[in-house]
Amino acid sequence: MFQTALKYNLEVTQTRRVDFPVPFSAGAKITVFVISEQPVDNFNDLLAASQSSLDFWDNSFDDEDWNHV
Repeated sequence: MFQTALKYNLEVTQTRRVDFPVPFSAGAKITVFVISEQPVDNFNDLLAASQSSLDFWDNSFDDEDWNHV
């Protein structure tokens, strides 16, 4: 079954509503998923954390043990 996915970047109004046009006929049945957008900084923190822990893998003693397995 073919389904069309659409993405809209919208802001909630003062009355806590979101209105947007869709390319579907009146009366069409649709499913809407609403996900709040996370600040970009959260991803940068995750990226920094993953890069800072790479030193764990640079371990000469561990390399020596695994090279003889």
